[in-house]
Amino acid sequence: MTRLRAAAALAATAMSLSVAAPAQAYPVDCAILLCLAGGWPASTECAHARTVFIARITPWPVEPPLQIWNCPMRASFRGEAKPIERLFDIAVRGETAPLISVPKTPWAPQLVQDRADVDISDPAFDFVRSIRVFEITYQQRRNSDGDCNSWGAVYMGTYGAQGDYSRRRSSISAVPTASDLTVPADCRSYWHRSVFVEWRDYEGSYGHEEVHY
Repeated sequence: MTRLRAAAALAATAMSLSVAAPAQAYPVDCAILLCLAGGWPASTECAHARTVFIARITPWPVEPPLQIWNCPMRASFRGEAKPIERLFDIAVRGETAPLISVPKTPWAPQLVQDRADVDISDPAFDFVRSIRVFEITYQQRRNSDGDCNSWGAVYMGTYGAQGDYSRRRSSISAVPTASDLTVPADCRSYWHRSVFVEWRDYEGSYGHEEVHY
C-alpha cells in the first residue's frame, strides 16, 4: 500500500505540474523524471517532456532520452528528504539551480558527470533503470544464386544504478516484441531501421515508442 500511495502521489504531482509552476520553471529532465514515473499524465508540461524524451532518440545523433544528471535533485534539499521527495519539491516550488551552485547541506553532494547527483539506487527509482533504447538496423534479400543474405546491427542503451547511461552492441534476438521489427521467414526482401525505446512507470506499467527513419 505504501508503494501504491507513493505512486499515486507521484502521478498527482506530475499532473499538477501545469498549475504548480510556470512552464520552463524547472529543468526539463526533472519533468521527464516525474512524468515518466507517473505514466505520462495529461498536462502541458508532461506533453512537452515526452516530446523531448522522444526527440532525443530521433536520429541523429541518438541521445539518452532521460538525462537525469541535468535534474538537480539536491537543489531543493530540506532536512533528510529522500530523492523522490526532493523531486516533488523541485516540481512544486518551481526551483531551478545550476548543478555547480547547489546549497550547502550536512551531506555535501559530490557532483559527477552523467549520473544523478543523489543516490537513486533505491527500488523507488527502478523506473529509471527500466528504460532501454534499441538502435536497430536489419536487412535481408535473396541473391541471384538463390541464397538468403541478411545483415543486422543492434545497439542497446541502458541506465545503471545511479542513472548513468551506457550503450553496447546487442542482437536482433534481444529486440523487444513490441518493436515493429518483423523478420520474414521466407527471406523476401526486407529492410528495417528504427530506434525503439521502452520503459515501465513507477507502478510497473509498460510503455514504448519507436521512431523509424
